Amino acid sequence: MRIGQRDFRTKGHTYVMGILNITPDSFYDGGKYNALDKALFHVEEMISQGMDIVDVGGESTRPGYKMISEQEEIDRVAPVIENIKKRFNIPVSLDTYKAEVARVGIVAGADMINDIWGLKYDEKLAGVIAKAQIPCCLTHNRSKPEYNNLIEEILWDLEASLEIAHKAGIADDSIIIDPGVGFGKTYENNLEVIDKIQNFHSLGYPLLLGASRKSVIGMGLDLPVTERVEGTLVTTVYGVKKGVMFIRVHDIKENVRAVKMTEAIRDGYRH
Repeated sequence: MRIGQRDFRTKGHTYVMGILNITPDSFYDGGKYNALDKALFHVEEMISQGMDIVDVGGESTRPGYKMISEQEEIDRVAPVIENIKKRFNIPVSLDTYKAEVARVGIVAGADMINDIWGLKYDEKLAGVIAKAQIPCCLTHNRSKPEYNNLIEEILWDLEASLEIAHKAGIADDSIIIDPGVGFGKTYENNLEVIDKIQNFHSLGYPLLLGASRKSVIGMGLDLPVTERVEGTLVTTVYGVKKGVMFIRVHDIKENVRAVKMTEAIRDGYRH
């Protein structure tokens, strides 16, 4: 899969997607990087630690988040994306579910769209992605965490997202699937999704796991958001073992090392 100027293997290796929140209210790093110079410094730092792609977000999507206008989101992300592309040779993913934000972000240089609503929030978004001929990540989400058969119903919901993508003309080899840890799910649901993430390979697309520092880790360890690195590393190891293509994380250095060691144990002695 080509994202920006880089080719990514869809099987056999797990890549690290770094989180860059240009927001005052994200659950972990809100306010840390919403000034341009701080954002660019952090991108440089994450690249030096081994990040493969950066995911830029302009609106917090934590539980109970407050929606902002399209223009405010554009004003936050567009200058950052433009400057990242000018200064660094790194693919840029834009974390948005709004078509107009995506359109302006793509003009600014975004190489991929990461949509937490799996193309179901804004009916125009799929067309924007298809027209730009760039990859997208389709995340599972629901307004309420009500399920009779969790994995089966997530698969159904994701199939509906894939149908929207196909109808719009998004290429099959440009789609990544995220089963949506932390989105429309209970603590127990999130644990099950992480444990059974291999089930989503049945859809036939590369997978992304985004569990970094989320409440499932906080509840599992009874720890605040600032103390969830080790818990995140466990989810990363699970992801690597179960063949995910990307892990989306805050802490690059630690997760790059966890990926490397897990892959060494899995593959190293077979060479």
